[in-house]
Amino acid sequence: MERRFGDILGANPLGTGECHFLVWAPHAESVKLQILAPFRRSLPMHPLPKGYFRVAVEDAASCRYLYDLGGKGEKMRADPASRFQPEGVHGPSEAPSASAFDWTDVGWRGLPLSELVFYEIHVGTFTSEGTFDAIIPRLGSLRDLGVSAIELMPLSQFPGERNWGYDGVFPFSVQNSYGGPLGLKRLVDACHNENLAVALDVVYNHLGPEGNYLADFGPYFTDRYRTPWGQAVNFDGERSDEVRRFFIENALYWIRDFHIDVLRLDAIHAIVDTSARPFLRELHCAVQVAAEELNRPVHLIAECDRNDIRTVQPAARGGYGFAAQWNDDFHHALHAALTGETGGYYQDFGCVSQIARSLTSGYVYQGEYSKYRLRSHGSESKGVSGEHFVVFTQNHDQVGNRMNGERLSQLLPLEGLKVAAGVMLLSPFLPFLFMGEEYAETSPFQYFVSHEDPSLIEAVRQGRRNDFKSFGWHAEPPDPQDPGTFLRSRLHWELQECGPHKQLRQFYAELLRLRKQLAPLANSEMSCVEAVPFENEKSLFLRRAGVGEELFAVFNFGQSPAPLSISLPQANWAQVLNSRDPRWGGPGSSLPDSLPPEPTLSLTVEPLSFALYYSGTRGKP
Repeated sequence: MERRFGDILGANPLGTGECHFLVWAPHAESVKLQILAPFRRSLPMHPLPKGYFRVAVEDAASCRYLYDLGGKGEKMRADPASRFQPEGVHGPSEAPSASAFDWTDVGWRGLPLSELVFYEIHVGTFTSEGTFDAIIPRLGSLRDLGVSAIELMPLSQFPGERNWGYDGVFPFSVQNSYGGPLGLKRLVDACHNENLAVALDVVYNHLGPEGNYLADFGPYFTDRYRTPWGQAVNFDGERSDEVRRFFIENALYWIRDFHIDVLRLDAIHAIVDTSARPFLRELHCAVQVAAEELNRPVHLIAECDRNDIRTVQPAARGGYGFAAQWNDDFHHALHAALTGETGGYYQDFGCVSQIARSLTSGYVYQGEYSKYRLRSHGSESKGVSGEHFVVFTQNHDQVGNRMNGERLSQLLPLEGLKVAAGVMLLSPFLPFLFMGEEYAETSPFQYFVSHEDPSLIEAVRQGRRNDFKSFGWHAEPPDPQDPGTFLRSRLHWELQECGPHKQLRQFYAELLRLRKQLAPLANSEMSCVEAVPFENEKSLFLRRAGVGEELFAVFNFGQSPAPLSISLPQANWAQVLNSRDPRWGGPGSSLPDSLPPEPTLSLTVEPLSFALYYSGTRGKP
């Protein structure tokens, strides 16, 4: 499908020296393009059907500009499809340069879904510099760890320099304080040269409150629905075709112009769309057409709070066709079993049998009654391949939405962290690591903003206080506006070079190596997974099968030794990993290095530990 630059939203320079500007502004009777620098010009834009306006200008690449809505200078606004906001959300837009970026990833063909191991990064706190370029020197270390994809939290321009990114108000504009569009291209190019895919978190369910001027242009939002974060996007009302176009074009922009491999859609449960042709399905179709044109896989992954299997079902079966979905149930079940927390949504969890159910069928709640929600929750997911679920022990939400932003390393001892990692990385799902978890980062990850409006700042503070009541946390949370809250959240990379931090990182690397090497762990079919809970012993037996190879693991989530009797195929079993091994900073284990070919075995698993055994033709890996 040929792209004609005159039909692309925003400012688009052509090789001929012209720059085409296209904006959707049905709320304006007329629009003028106001070029501010390097020269000043005022140009009327030509009206087009459906509320669009267009103009072509010579030598306007890299210019700074605004749109004059109404043509009288009373309402000057930046471009909704701005490619760069060098002066922030309240400043003018900057048109792209006419010169092309010198990509060096011409041999990159992407990665299949089954090979993805995600590593989530917040650009501002990942390094002391807080830029795209500062990430590049650490890519080799992530690759050596066993990561295959970095996932960047949202990058669209937000107010100030401190934000998680979910307050973005210019969906096409790469955050200026991170390094802008050129910095992002350098990072993606470097990732591909390290054989790392790049995933990007995009937000299509709302825009932030400060600097959000889209409603001045057209009906981007609707009052018929609400989200927890503000006005809902108009995906199914009058003029919603053009709103859909805006966000679909945004997705294609990241894929085509920045070579992004995976888009993770934030909170699709907050996208309300009652139309017969859902926006999410339309988006998926457009992305797959682009992927075929580019001759590389592009994956859509969704965050969805509904446990709705339609997210990953194909359109022919009434689904949206996404590649995968975040599985919060896995996290909640594992977290509650290890920490004993019962506040908020954790009141629905705490049983080892729930971990077993997730490991063998995806969701824990598949229509059962939820005490937290006071209603039945979820749809049946049994039989869906494991690669359609992304699982984690930590992420920005589960850490940052705690009152003090404590990581799991502040809630569990080293032995507990290894058990959590073992369940995640030995599961049939796509694993997802949160930056720093692999070496037990000690800094919190707290919620931070840098708004200008005093009333908005106070509203954010009060909102944070209210969020924690259901968890029983009543102390004063860290001030989101305080720069210290942001600075406390930066990583301490030097930790991974010493003591238990170094040993934990090596443990993660070994688990990821085994996951890649052992065929049963590469098999994502749920029919080849067996999980047996031992509720009284707070323990779990997990078996994974492959062609000519099998493995099993025994986990103890409790504080007491767990005597277990397990049934196994008769084979010679060799221990390949033990979380209590002194090599990983453990106190040592009494479990045998090998097990005889008996149908029933009795093992006593030490507290907060797990062991992995393997049987196959290759011998001990």
